[in-house]
Amino acid sequence: MAPGSSTESGYHPWRETLLETAWASIRHGLEYGRALSLDPADYPEPLQRPGACFVTLERFGQLRGCIGTLEAWRPLIEDVAENAYAAAFRDPRFPPLSHEELEGLELEISILGSPEPIQFSSETELLRQLEPGVDGLILEERGHRGTFLPTVWQSLPEPREFLRQLKRKAGLPPDYWSPTVRVWRYRTELIR
Repeated sequence: MAPGSSTESGYHPWRETLLETAWASIRHGLEYGRALSLDPADYPEPLQRPGACFVTLERFGQLRGCIGTLEAWRPLIEDVAENAYAAAFRDPRFPPLSHEELEGLELEISILGSPEPIQFSSETELLRQLEPGVDGLILEERGHRGTFLPTVWQSLPEPREFLRQLKRKAGLPPDYWSPTVRVWRYRTELIR
């Protein structure tokens, strides 16, 4: 995906490879208690390039785990395997996934584009620049950091509430504001 690419298309030339790798890492975790080990050199060259993704698990329509990376620092194929395992077994909001929970489990991979800083001088100005349903956001303030993927707009469609909940996720009060708040936007390609 090109940096700054915009939509959640669900299309990726190696879509099946990425999904199969994510599922294999979860099954490997159930069997061996660790993520699938793989050699990036065994995969197409674009999957060997550094990439950042989030893996989201849902079971019968309810969130069951979501873990990812914001910076592309390891091969995308490895990031997918590690984050799939982490979403299943290391999300602190949930107990580790059990064999019984495989039934009804669904998985999606959000491949992140490069985060771009948003310039603003007030919260109102920031809110005017947001593109609901398209922008993922990273908010950072004095050691606090949080992100929401673009898919979060489905449950928080109003920009002001989206930002309030993102501040809460970052460990800040929902009404908090300071001129030192920094925000980046990113786009994702969603693979299901």
